[in-house]
Amino acid sequence: MITLTKLKGDTITINAIYIERIESFPDTTITLTNQKKLFVKETEDDVKEMVTKFYKQIGLYQLQREVGEQGNES
Repeated sequence: MITLTKLKGDTITINAIYIERIESFPDTTITLTNQKKLFVKETEDDVKEMVTKFYKQIGLYQLQREVGEQGNES
């Protein structure tokens, strides 16, 4: 789980596994796998760093890297 700050200042904790896409428009926009969008104060790089740390904590980081490498072999 990662904790983010909404634009109005409230915090929200989400399961990073459900993040499909992170973009900057210029606000950081997170699209979840259910297509719900979250707008947060953290930068895109900060969110990516939090997600990587979360994946390492739960033991999915290496798996995520291996799956990504297999997808790049085409």
